[in-house]
Amino acid sequence: MALIPMSLRLEAVDGSAVEEYRIHDGDVEVRKLRQPVEEIRHGVVWHRLTAGQLSSHVYGNTIVAQWLQRRLGWRRLLRACVDEPHLHDDVRNTEDTVDRYAA
Repeated sequence: MALIPMSLRLEAVDGSAVEEYRIHDGDVEVRKLRQPVEEIRHGVVWHRLTAGQLSSHVYGNTIVAQWLQRRLGWRRLLRACVDEPHLHDDVRNTEDTVDRYAA
């Protein structure tokens, strides 16, 4: 079985923007690795994606959506776009399964 990365890092060709996505405690989160100093001082690093933001990724068939589909499966990803509370339990179950296969 192929291993699926726990996080996804995207870099612009010119290096101007770097974003990292992860699934943490049942939420899909993003952070910019080159953040304003003010945000870093206040500890604002990871931001949870809303159902609308997830839907935009799915609608645009972005790399993030493709990674999430492989990580969560299309049903769980669709539920996250519509009804976020179900994502928490499903993601924990998925993480447990992936961790067992990775060991």
